[in-house]
Amino acid sequence: MINRNMQHLGEERSVIRELFEYGNKRKAEIGADNVFDFSIGNPSVPTPQFVQKEIERLLAEVPAEVLHGYTSAQGAPEVRRAVSAYINSQFGVPVSAEHIYMTCGAAASLAIAITALCEEGDEFVAIAPFFPEYRVYVEGAGANLVVAQTDQNFRLDFDELDRAIGKHTKAVILNSPNNPTGAIVSAEELHRLGDLLERKSCEKGEPIFLIADEPYRELTYGAEVPYPMCYYHDTILCYSFSKSLSLAGERIGYIAISPFACHTGALFAAVCGAGRRLGFVCAPALFQRVCAASLGKSCDVEEYRKNRDILYDFLTETGYECVPPQGAFYLFVKALEPDAVAFSERAKRHELLLVPSDSFGVTGYVRVSYCVSRAVIERSLPAFRDLYEEYKGMKK
Repeated sequence: MINRNMQHLGEERSVIRELFEYGNKRKAEIGADNVFDFSIGNPSVPTPQFVQKEIERLLAEVPAEVLHGYTSAQGAPEVRRAVSAYINSQFGVPVSAEHIYMTCGAAASLAIAITALCEEGDEFVAIAPFFPEYRVYVEGAGANLVVAQTDQNFRLDFDELDRAIGKHTKAVILNSPNNPTGAIVSAEELHRLGDLLERKSCEKGEPIFLIADEPYRELTYGAEVPYPMCYYHDTILCYSFSKSLSLAGERIGYIAISPFACHTGALFAAVCGAGRRLGFVCAPALFQRVCAASLGKSCDVEEYRKNRDILYDFLTETGYECVPPQGAFYLFVKALEPDAVAFSERAKRHELLLVPSDSFGVTGYVRVSYCVSRAVIERSLPAFRDLYEEYKGMKK
């Protein structure tokens, strides 16, 4: 009667979404000020004024039938030209506008890219910890997800990657800055990864792609984010403006295909075909144009840095363990017991909503999204201390 897999996905929401909805319920019950919701990566820093001004300019100057009408399925030509020109000038990669596909955010970009590549029996490698929806996109396309673990500091483990990448591997998914750790893959690591993928591609006899998931590229705290196309030819880059411009609800991003990739024209055609099949055609017309005027810009990242420093310093001084994030807006904190789900449930008693790490592909951690107001962070500190003291008391 119905697709049972789709029913299951609808009934069993992601752990992040479940916790977010639980938080909404608790806020209605006891007041928003009494709930410390660190569940979801919903930007709290205001959308930049230049975005607001560009929206106002477009509304005043562009005819409504153009501004709110359909664009080409792959995006407005002038927007795609602007994106390709930006990539050319900023990163020195001669990406053509003919290989840019505008999307409804990074989720659509990833789903399209994976579907465009996927054939029967394929595997996609995710580097743990990874965004849980990777599994949904990969398995939804009919492929299998293979997990490669990182080292204890969440750096790439090349022995693990060598093991995970095999004759059935179609692509490796790389997320830098990383959700949930905030780790950034260095130029040296990207160079080694490119060498590994080239060797594995030769062994396989066909290219293994790198899918670069980059919604946090601009959200860094001094560290450089190397551009993957500069290090590996067969790269498909999935970008979103949701985090950098605090436009999460507008769902706007793009796919860029490296000009050096094998069979670039056929690959882009497959992207267009996957977008068609999935219904991801003609991304929001107004925000295509807004983002074309905002390339390379970002919201006030300093606000996230302050949030990170307050929370990281307090947690580590209290006794929690956490690797300092270089980018994004998450802390990946070691749970105070081996079972992260049980720890997350106990944290709820203190009205702390922390996402357990199991669905991210690792155990024993929780993700803390610090893209919340400063007031929420400051009010939450006693609760974090009480939770720590509770566990400390249990060990006596």
